[in-house]
Amino acid sequence: MKKHTKDHKNKIAIPLDDVGCLVPHNIAEPILGSENGPLVGKTIIIKDLYDISGRKTGNGSPDFFAKAKPAKKTANAVKRLLEAGADIVGISICDEFFYSLTGANAHYGTPKNLRAKGRLPGGSSSGSAAALAAELCDISLGSDTGGSVRIPASFCGLYGIRPTHGRVDLAGGRPMAPSLDTAGWFANDAHLFQTVGSVLLDKRISNGDVMKVLVAEDCFNTADPEVSKTLKSFLSNAADFLPNRLEINIASGELDKWSDAFKIIQAYEVKSTNLPWVEKNKPNLGPGIKERFKMAASISTEEFSTAIKVREQVQKNLRELISPGTIVCLPTAPVIAPKVNSTLDQLEFFRANTLLLTCISGLSGLPQITVPAEKLKNCPIGLSFIGWEGGDEALLDLSIVLSSLCQR
Repeated sequence: MKKHTKDHKNKIAIPLDDVGCLVPHNIAEPILGSENGPLVGKTIIIKDLYDISGRKTGNGSPDFFAKAKPAKKTANAVKRLLEAGADIVGISICDEFFYSLTGANAHYGTPKNLRAKGRLPGGSSSGSAAALAAELCDISLGSDTGGSVRIPASFCGLYGIRPTHGRVDLAGGRPMAPSLDTAGWFANDAHLFQTVGSVLLDKRISNGDVMKVLVAEDCFNTADPEVSKTLKSFLSNAADFLPNRLEINIASGELDKWSDAFKIIQAYEVKSTNLPWVEKNKPNLGPGIKERFKMAASISTEEFSTAIKVREQVQKNLRELISPGTIVCLPTAPVIAPKVNSTLDQLEFFRANTLLLTCISGLSGLPQITVPAEKLKNCPIGLSFIGWEGGDEALLDLSIVLSSLCQR
């Protein structure tokens, strides 16, 4: 990587990590981006899922890192950020093999969530979110399969996005469940959040103004009543910024069915991506991760085929419902961030209920943003909007429209 020595580039440094968000094998010095571009002067921290030329990628596992070989190429998303002028100042911790939503890593520790002290940051892009909550960088790059950007963004009070599936190039990023995987990013500032989109999103844009907001009542009913009430209050306050709202039941009583299908598809694809390495190398897996790999190994082809049929119906229904100009509003997470000392049973309950909400965008492949809408018990709560295929830019525009009402 070319290292520049001009002006602000001389001042870029690795931040002091006092929240435990960076990997032990972090970069020793910044990787400097271009001297021109929309992200010049902005620092970024990268999830330990993306390859950087000459470095090993760890995937949240010290055993994987120990056996990995240095990457020959830099991941395309990372390359685009560098070409746009961003400077990389850290590599962030993530949940082990990305197979969790809590943000806890049994080997590297749990990054501190400074915006909800004593509570989890959310995962699997935990370090990326915790770094921004601690203001160690301007932007952070994560990934989202089952909520790994959206949930940390909600818990840490950030803007976060799961783009339309396939609109951000994932070449050079470790796959988990390829038909569900997306890149994603976080920001504290809505305008910068939008700018990153102009760098990373491909040209398959579907323009349109937001003309209709569908409020997914079944999703609000899934959330904790206090969370639901608080977010509904935000919607009322945002009435002047949003078109008329219409209440709907997005899943017609089938959220459990959708969530189960998502888990089966994810697990079946894990059988082809990370499970072979795990079975061959027998790493020391943390609590919960070991059990999920065991479950993945047991998924049959018949179960997968049935789940695919569910996904096809979800895609058909939602792409008809969420046509250009229409968006759906729902809670990002059903609860505020769980406490760090939550039991494994409590965390599994949290994960299962969270997937009821996150599976909607995952199965449909449609874009979803979360904005730092409110606080409850001094903890951030994210509000989400799902847009039409290719409508990512309209959602990013909406984040700016709503930013004056959002929490920081």
